[in-house]
Amino acid sequence: MNNVTGVDVPNNLVADYGSVYFDGHGGTPEVSVAAYSDCQSLLKAGYSMSGIYTIFPAGFADGLRVYCNMETDGGGWLVIQRRQDGSVNFYRGWADYRVGFGDLAGEFWLGNDNLRTLSNSTGSWDLRIDLEDWDGNTAWAEYGDFRILGDDYSLSFDSYNADSTAGDSPTFHNHWPFSTRDNDNDLVSIINCAEDVHGAWWYVACSQSNLNAAYKKRQRTNIVAKKETTLVENRRVGTLKDGGSTPAVTELE
Repeated sequence: MNNVTGVDVPNNLVADYGSVYFDGHGGTPEVSVAAYSDCQSLLKAGYSMSGIYTIFPAGFADGLRVYCNMETDGGGWLVIQRRQDGSVNFYRGWADYRVGFGDLAGEFWLGNDNLRTLSNSTGSWDLRIDLEDWDGNTAWAEYGDFRILGDDYSLSFDSYNADSTAGDSPTFHNHWPFSTRDNDNDLVSIINCAEDVHGAWWYVACSQSNLNAAYKKRQRTNIVAKKETTLVENRRVGTLKDGGSTPAVTELE
């Protein structure tokens, strides 16, 4: 692999455990390690570098390539969504959101099938939403017991962290099914919310928070997740304010 990258041959990275490679997307490291089940286990085993790893949680016999954030709030977060520059189109249909899309080294959605399997595996997951505006101001929100349920990928979480600084607007969408431009599950009869805001989400009527709407310049969101033996967290979910999205990351732990 001297002259190729992880993007060229991603499946080969698992074979040579303990090796570190760098892809062609800004030098994002892709790390091949033993078969750990989540980012938290990797961190505890001494893998402290953020990057792309292959993990082997329950339900993924062939492994799952994920981006692990080893820096935010102690590290060990599994990133499930990232938006930072508008380079990836998030106005997509049900099939794309089901399997996931984008680039783990940049903007992406990990996929609803993956989220459902991960969140219903051993232990529980917490959800964290991190936001940053174009002036560098940041905010975050955390929730416990994050899960994606059923064929409609309904959102479920509880125990909002009162120390959060980003507010509690995602609770408006709790226990609601996912909607896309071609699969409308919201409460509004006269419009499809996903079409109206150009992005899929757990719409009700239509949204109090939304990380997947049409990307507005000067916006960033990030969603990540983190898992321990009996605890899983989903970190960095960006919310939309004043009709625009901001750079954000969503993560699980």
